Amino acid sequence: MEAFQRQQFDLLLMMATERFVERIVERCAGPEAALARLRADPQGEGIWLDRFVTAIFQDFLLDNPAGACFVLQALSGRSLPSPPAGKIEAMLQTMARQAFAELLLLRSEEALEQMIGYG
Repeated sequence: MEAFQRQQFDLLLMMATERFVERIVERCAGPEAALARLRADPQGEGIWLDRFVTAIFQDFLLDNPAGACFVLQALSGRSLPSPPAGKIEAMLQTMARQAFAELLLLRSEEALEQMIGYG
């Protein structure tokens, strides 16, 4: 991945993390509750990680094969379970969203810990 592409991905991840953390802190009435709910169930009420990732992919025009490849290239060192069989386009999107969601979850936990003062 070219340096400028890495910079674009890092900016995307930073913006997504900031937006996600802000959203869940507001919905959960504070960072402590947000962190607890995020860790308990990332797809649960008020968190909805997968929905957020889908929206981010749409907002940043990544909901296409080229966008999925951009994300997958940036996260090529990570591991994922095998996606279900299907059209290549759908498989790429599934893998990209899943990989991005996993990293977003980790970054969000770190950001919430810093807000609380754990880190």
